[in-house]
Amino acid sequence: MAYRSLLRVPGAAFFPLGFLARLPYATSSLATLVLVQAASGSYAFAGLAAAAQGIANALGGPIAGTLADRHGHRLVGTVTALANAAALTALVAASHTGRASMLTAAALSGLTQPPVGPLIRVHWSRLLHARARPDLLPTAFSYEATADEISFVAGPALVGLLTALGPTAPTLAAIALLLLATLPFALSLPQGSSEHRQSTRAARTPLPRLPLAAMFLAMAAMGTIFGAVQTGVTAYANDSGHPGSAGLLYAVFGIGSALAGAACAWLPAGFSLRRRYVTFAATLLLGALTLVAGERGHALPAAMAVAGVTVAPYLISLYALTERLAPADRATVALTILCAGGPLGTATGQALAGYLADRHGSAGAFLVAPVAAAAALLLAVAAVLGHATRTRSERSVRTRS
Repeated sequence: MAYRSLLRVPGAAFFPLGFLARLPYATSSLATLVLVQAASGSYAFAGLAAAAQGIANALGGPIAGTLADRHGHRLVGTVTALANAAALTALVAASHTGRASMLTAAALSGLTQPPVGPLIRVHWSRLLHARARPDLLPTAFSYEATADEISFVAGPALVGLLTALGPTAPTLAAIALLLLATLPFALSLPQGSSEHRQSTRAARTPLPRLPLAAMFLAMAAMGTIFGAVQTGVTAYANDSGHPGSAGLLYAVFGIGSALAGAACAWLPAGFSLRRRYVTFAATLLLGALTLVAGERGHALPAAMAVAGVTVAPYLISLYALTERLAPADRATVALTILCAGGPLGTATGQALAGYLADRHGSAGAFLVAPVAAAAALLLAVAAVLGHATRTRSERSVRTRS
């Protein structure tokens, strides 16, 4: 019933277009690896180019979010879609020149990546509040988490299929998706009233820096888990003599997360957001420990399925808390700052897990995941305890006054 009610809010066409609009992001890292490795003949350089792309994306996302809050989602979404298509075109051209130009083009493609996820989530928030249906916001965020996970299963699979046509094919497909899906989606977003833009220029509400920093670190911890799992699965598949199974194993992880994200729409209203945050951070740690046990017990496929179920509920809690703590006129930049933690964490997880995989195999790589998950749990507990302390202090002040 919840999802049926959600369908009536933006119109049915919003959903397939929004899903296709995020596919260029889901394909970008792997597509860049394939293209640059084929052009340079070096996996190390291809990894460097993908890392440059990810770091540039982490830097460019908050800039795009700030501009979207100031100048409107439609304008920023349109400009970044066109700029990203141009940057990826430059990357294809650079693959026929030298390494320096490839590295520069890869960084530019990350810097100009359209922040589709944050734009969609802020759009949902504003739309549902305008329709007097804020009760549907958890359902909307559950759907978005599910769509994200499905895109991260479909994206690498699409790259794998298109690579058979040549190393440039996945990047050319991403360019086509940017122009045929991301651009039309951006044009469908509201630009925002001139009164709203004038008010946000006149008096910018400050962001809650410490809580937002905690959310950023929490997302970085999740990214570290992603990086460790990607590296661990790759090492496990290579060690087992079936390197092609890595994609299938990671797909099991993503499918489990997508199903759990969809189920979050039916969580009881009495299960508060902060309780969900701590609970799902704890289950995330259990899932990471399951991966370690599954690798050692030669039951990694089952462990991947179990661990995947713990991912989306945790991510949904992060998005919902960040949306709640952000001022209305700074919601987009707050969510892009949150999302910036993902690629930085993934790069960190890949680097640490890669170092351990070289020395201890896949078992060493997977050990990074529970360490990152434990950090995520500590951050969640600290955030909830800090909120409870502030609430008691505010009540005490009101009582004395």
